[in-house]
Amino acid sequence: MPTGIHKQSRPVTVTLIPPTAAITVAHELERRLRLRCRLLTRRNINPAYVEAGLESIPGVTEVRINTSAACIVVNHDGTSATRKAILTYLATLPGQVMEEGGREKNLLSALTLVVRGGLALSLLILPPPFKIPVAIFLALPVLGKGLLTLWSRGIKVEVLDAAAVLFCLARHDYFTAASIVFLLSAGEYLQNLSEDRTTGLLKSLLKPRVETIWIEVDGQEVEIPFDQARIGDRVICGAGEMIPLDGIVAEGEASVNAGSITGESVPVHVQPGDEVLSGSVVENGRILFIASHVGAATSMARISTFLENSLRNESEAQRESDRLADRLVPVTFGLGLGLLAVTRDLEKAAAVLTVDYSCVIKLAHPVAVRVAMFSAVSQGVLLKGAGALDALAGIDTLVFDKTGTLTRGRLLVTDIHPLATMSEEELLTLAAGAEVHYSHPVAAAVVAAARDRELTLPPTSQVDFIVAHGVSAYIHGTNILVGSRHFIEDDEGISCQAADLPAAALEEKGNTLLYVARDGHLIGIIALRDEPRPEAEQVLHGLKATGINNIIILTGDTERTARALAARLPAVDEVHWELKPEDKAGIIRRMQEQGHRIGFIGDGVNDAPALVSAEVGICLPNGAELARESAQVLLLRDDLSGLLTGRLVALRTRETIRSTFYAAIGLNSTFLLLASFGLIRPIAAALLHNLSTVGILGFAGLRGRTLPEQPDMPAATGSGE
Repeated sequence: MPTGIHKQSRPVTVTLIPPTAAITVAHELERRLRLRCRLLTRRNINPAYVEAGLESIPGVTEVRINTSAACIVVNHDGTSATRKAILTYLATLPGQVMEEGGREKNLLSALTLVVRGGLALSLLILPPPFKIPVAIFLALPVLGKGLLTLWSRGIKVEVLDAAAVLFCLARHDYFTAASIVFLLSAGEYLQNLSEDRTTGLLKSLLKPRVETIWIEVDGQEVEIPFDQARIGDRVICGAGEMIPLDGIVAEGEASVNAGSITGESVPVHVQPGDEVLSGSVVENGRILFIASHVGAATSMARISTFLENSLRNESEAQRESDRLADRLVPVTFGLGLGLLAVTRDLEKAAAVLTVDYSCVIKLAHPVAVRVAMFSAVSQGVLLKGAGALDALAGIDTLVFDKTGTLTRGRLLVTDIHPLATMSEEELLTLAAGAEVHYSHPVAAAVVAAARDRELTLPPTSQVDFIVAHGVSAYIHGTNILVGSRHFIEDDEGISCQAADLPAAALEEKGNTLLYVARDGHLIGIIALRDEPRPEAEQVLHGLKATGINNIIILTGDTERTARALAARLPAVDEVHWELKPEDKAGIIRRMQEQGHRIGFIGDGVNDAPALVSAEVGICLPNGAELARESAQVLLLRDDLSGLLTGRLVALRTRETIRSTFYAAIGLNSTFLLLASFGLIRPIAAALLHNLSTVGILGFAGLRGRTLPEQPDMPAATGSGE
C-alpha cells in the first residue's frame, strides 16, 4: 500500500533561451539603461512577458520595448544590485517568452513627438533648399510603411496615409506633408499612452492569487507560504489546482490547461520530463514537479500575459466592425484616385485620402473594452476581454450552481455523527486530514471545524480528488474516503444503510451530508449547513431588471435542500437537484437549443463543464482554479453584487460602442464630402479627422469610466438571513 511519494534522482534541465540572445548595453545613465537584445527581432517573441519580468524586479520603475529596433529602455533606482538583476534576468529568459503570434511594441516617446512637431513647424521659415530634405526625412517612415503594407497586406490605412503624404510632396506642399506625419505620430502616441496606462492600471489591480503551495519533504506533503518557495522545491499539484511556479515534471501525469498563458484552450498531456508553466491549471491527474523559476517574475509575467491574451480576445461584434473598416479603406482610396483623375487636383485628392473611417472604428472598440475592464475591475469584476463583455451583455438566462454562489459559500459543520467506536474529534480529524488539499466550500468547512476545535491534522499521502464525488487519501497507512453517499455507496461499494436514520433527520433540517469511510467501512457522517447570501435576493431582482428573463438553480443536493433554498429566493424560476457535472452541462445545452443565451455561475472543479458550455461562465473569487480558468468573468470580491455590476458595465459598453460607431461614420462622411468639394485643405482634413478620432475615443473612455446607475430593486425581505 502506498504511503508516500518517492524521490527521484535523475537530473533536471530547464529550458532557457539559447546564447544567441546576446544582450549589450547601448547607453547608460545613472538611473537608465538602454539595451540591445537580438532576441526581440524574432517574430514569435512575446515582449509583454519580457516587460512584465523586468517590471517585477525590485527597483525597476519603467520599462519600454521597441521590437523593431531590438531595444529595451529600463529606468531603475540606480543601484548596482538592480542593474545586475536586470542583466541576469535578460540573460536567463525562460522558454515561454517565445510564442507564435508575438506582437510588436514601439518606443515612440513624447520627445520624439515634440521633435517631429518642431521640424514640421520649421518648414514655415526654412529657406526652400532646406525644406525638401527635412520633409523627405519626416515622410520616409510613413512612405516606407505604406509601401510595405501595400506589398504584404493590400490597400490598408497605411497606404492611404502614405498616398496623402506623397501627393503633398508632389505638389511641393512640404509643410502639409510634414504636418500630416506629425498628426499621425500624435494619434499613435495618444493611442499607445492610453493602452499603456489602462493596462498598467489593470496590472496594479490584479494580484497573484496563490498564497500557499504544497511541496514534498521527506516523503510527506507540507504546505508552505508561496514567497518561501525555492528553486528545486518538489511542488505538488492536483486536479483543479493552478500551477504556481515554472518547473519540470518529475512524477505523475496530468492534463494541463495553459490557456491563460498561451491562449490555446486545448489542454495538453504532461508527464515526467515535460515543462509546466506558472498560471496553468491541472484539469485531471496529479503531478510533482521541480520548481525552476520562483518569485515575482513568474507571477507578474502570468498577469501580463493573461491581460495580453484577454485584450486580443476580440468579440464577434469587434471582428465585424474591423471587417467593415477594412472594406471602407479601398472605397476612400478609390474616391481619392478617382477625384485626382477627374480634377487633376493633387490637393483635393490628398485631402480625401487623409480622411479614414477605419482608424476610429478600429480604435474605439478596444478603447471602450479596456476602459470597461478597468472600471469593472475597480468594482471587483474581472472581464476577460471583449468576448466576455459582449457575451455578458447578450445573455437572457442565468444559471447558478447552488453551493458557494447563491449561498454564502461558508458552510458550517452542524453535526458530527460517528458510527464506529470513535469520538467526534477522531472522525473530524480523519475527514479534515483527507480534505485539507481540496479547494471546495465543503472541504474548507470541514477543515475549519477541525481547526476551531484545535485538532492536529495528520500527515497525508496519495491524495486523489474524484470530481463532484469526493476525496481519497492515505492517513497512517489506511485509506480514507470522504464524499457524497453516491461516491461512498455506488462508486466504492460501501454500504451506508447504518446511517439512514440520522441522515434522514439531518436532511429534514436542510443539511448537506458528507459520508466518511475507512478501509471499506462507513465510520460516520458529517452534516453541514449553508444559508443564502444576504445580498442574493436584491441582486437577482436587479438582474431581472436588466433583461434577464430566467434564473435557474442547479445543484447536486437532495430535493429537500434545493427546494428549501428556492423558496427563500422569489426571483428564482426553476431549480434542479441531485445533478452530476455532466447533467449540468446537458441542461445548459438543452436550453441553448431552445434559443436561450446562457450565463452560468459556479465555483467548483465540477462546474468546469458547465462554465465552458455556457455563452459566458462566471466564477466567484474563492472558486477552484479550474473553475477560474474556465470562466470568462471572475468576481474578485465575495459578493454577488459584482455580477450585477458586470452586467451593467457590459450593457453600457455595448451602447458606447454603438454610439462611437455611428459618430465615426457621420463625422468622417462629413469631412470626406467637404474634402471632395475642395472646401477643406489636406492639413485641415487631417486635423479634423484626428481631432474627431481623439474626441470619439475620449468620449468612449469617459463614458466607460462612469459607472452605470443601479436599477431599482425591492428591499431585502430578510429571508436569506
